[in-house]
Amino acid sequence: MNLNAFRQELATPRTSIQLCIIGIVGGICAASLIILFRLSAEWLQGLFLPKINEFGALEPYKRFILPCAGALAIALIAYLTGFKHYRMGIPFVIHRIKHYYGHIPFRTAINQFFGGTLALVCGFSVGREGPSVHLGAFGSSFFGQWLKFPHNSIRILSGCGIAAGISASFNTPFAAVIFVMEVVLREYKIHIFIPVMLAAACGTVLTRIVFGETQELSFIQFHDFSRWIYIYLIIFGILLGCLATLFNKTLMLVIRSFSHINMARRLLIAGLITGAVGYLLPDALGAHFHSAHVLIAQDGNIQLLIGVVAAKFLLTIVAIGLGIPGGIIGPVFVIGMLSGVVLAFPLGFFLDDVSDLNGSFSLLGMAGLMTAVIHAPLAALSAVMELSYSPEMILPTILVIVPAYVTSTQFLGNSSIFTQQLDYQKLPYTISSVMESLQKTGVLAVMNKEFRLLNQHSEFFYNNEQLISTTNREQDIAVVRYSLDINGASEYSLVEYEKQKDDGAMCLTFIPMQGINFQATLAEVYSLLEVNRHGAVYVFSTTAEEIVGVITWKTLRYHLHKASY
Repeated sequence: MNLNAFRQELATPRTSIQLCIIGIVGGICAASLIILFRLSAEWLQGLFLPKINEFGALEPYKRFILPCAGALAIALIAYLTGFKHYRMGIPFVIHRIKHYYGHIPFRTAINQFFGGTLALVCGFSVGREGPSVHLGAFGSSFFGQWLKFPHNSIRILSGCGIAAGISASFNTPFAAVIFVMEVVLREYKIHIFIPVMLAAACGTVLTRIVFGETQELSFIQFHDFSRWIYIYLIIFGILLGCLATLFNKTLMLVIRSFSHINMARRLLIAGLITGAVGYLLPDALGAHFHSAHVLIAQDGNIQLLIGVVAAKFLLTIVAIGLGIPGGIIGPVFVIGMLSGVVLAFPLGFFLDDVSDLNGSFSLLGMAGLMTAVIHAPLAALSAVMELSYSPEMILPTILVIVPAYVTSTQFLGNSSIFTQQLDYQKLPYTISSVMESLQKTGVLAVMNKEFRLLNQHSEFFYNNEQLISTTNREQDIAVVRYSLDINGASEYSLVEYEKQKDDGAMCLTFIPMQGINFQATLAEVYSLLEVNRHGAVYVFSTTAEEIVGVITWKTLRYHLHKASY
């Protein structure tokens, strides 16, 4: 099969071997980039830390200097690439997928790779899932753009890259698939599911080859508890919903309050605050699960736990709000872990020993807080279950997730932090149902290749009677007139005829046609034809003169109203 036939199959929204192939290749590209990102961060930390993320081993003055130096380096990278390209992370990727078919600008990926690496290395309270999503989408969509695949397939490729990126970052293929469908693409279609699943599997295989099969939370054991505690889980979920609302509102307040300060100064402020807190409380630096578990294991030190929760809350809001390149889910997980243990403490008034509940409530806290912060209950449930290898936690987690989500949304009016960021940045992320449906099909899938191209300057075209005869004889074939304007540019017109009401004579009409690239989808065709709801567009290959097909309004309308299951 040649490349053109391959592209034509990708333009059709159905499961195919071609779609599976690009899912696998895109997943490998994205996962390789994420593995390189992780290795870079770990190698740099290995230069000055005895163990990865063990910031407490540093002397206090070094803990202060490290984030400040990291902020300066991040600002320098942003300056070299251009501050206008300093848009990164999950909200930006959602915007690009909804309105640009997942095309990720190259310079933003450079900022995300090097800036995200420095943020993780220098102890900022950010996660690696933000860079994983951004770089994963870039790595896979770049492959599709290079081969000039239809835009609808590049959009799927971006989803594949995100799934592979998350899977390669956390070794969680199932959670990666759910995250893509629930948070990024926000749709469930079989022809999208299959390549995304394959990409996630590729990410997991590659990350297990490089980093081993150990899960991030395998050291935490979920212990079942008495059924009467299930009642407390509802209260527990409500409290997490309140905490998530406070987190989102405070974060947006910081973003708005510092928006008038230039980016370099914002980054330096974030570095100074992080360094100052890290000087006093090294456990607050970073967003690593194992360090939080070690802190939880210190039985009875509830004051230290509360202090670290408050410090992590502050440092996460400062880092994300002031523009440090990193993800929000990682620190939300850590805050959820610690908050879960703190909120389990009141059970000590009814039980002799609550230490056995620490592991269970830390996992439940992660799921509940993530749900209420980003509004992704399925992704939260699957992520925590897969990270901890604890399928028995499904029922208790549901009892936490539901009240957390309902409290956050209905009673406190809290929306997803991603949509709040997009609204503030004025980046559109919603489209009409008609355009969303049409975006799934490429023009190569429905264009009419059987068209008659007539040159205005040929001898045949001078005879209108012959033109009418041709148009009448080939009613099912589009007749297109080719001509040159006064500047020598090519013009195409759809030729139609109809009988005049007065004398019944045949009247020719020439409807100007606009060109559209072969990578486009039917959404672009609809945008050009919806005003008049008539006419046609021509599809061209490399240049506007290389016409390869025609799509009429009639064809578009038929496709739009075609029944589907």
